[in-house]
Amino acid sequence: MPDSVVIRVPDPCLVVLVGAAGSGKSTFAARHFAPDEVLSSDGYRKAVSGDATDQGATRPAFARLHRDVERRLVAGRTVVVDATSVQLRARRELLRIARASGRQAIAIVLDLPAGVVLARNAGRRAGIVPEAAVRRHLADLRATMRPGVLEDEGFTAVVRLASPTDVDAARVRRDRA
Repeated sequence: MPDSVVIRVPDPCLVVLVGAAGSGKSTFAARHFAPDEVLSSDGYRKAVSGDATDQGATRPAFARLHRDVERRLVAGRTVVVDATSVQLRARRELLRIARASGRQAIAIVLDLPAGVVLARNAGRRAGIVPEAAVRRHLADLRATMRPGVLEDEGFTAVVRLASPTDVDAARVRRDRA
């Protein structure tokens, strides 16, 4: 049994899950956080267009997601954003909202091997993301994981889970802020 990776999360705060499609962000969120804490970009796309995979609905979906993140943080609730967040532009507004509401932002990065991510994505029952898009996510993630990048953006803590074993061994510990 591997040693647990303990992820300390101030409560309340913003938790941003970072990883390619197929890396297990939604599964991780469901395992470690209450359903009402998790805001999923796919869920917002579905609410906007009726289709969770409709990339044309991304802009209005994220406008709604950002409003809800802000409302919840201001109300003193922990918020977990379940989206790829592999590009700076995807994280910038979330970090701005966290700062404006006086909350810390934590990045939990699911930086799994490409073969694992591609196989998981291909094995999905629904919501398979085109392989070319997943490969772009993986390339963007490599750039994001250069030392100090996420910390320099403003994340209070960055936790990198680099294997399925790391993900399975991870435990979230809440610290009352």
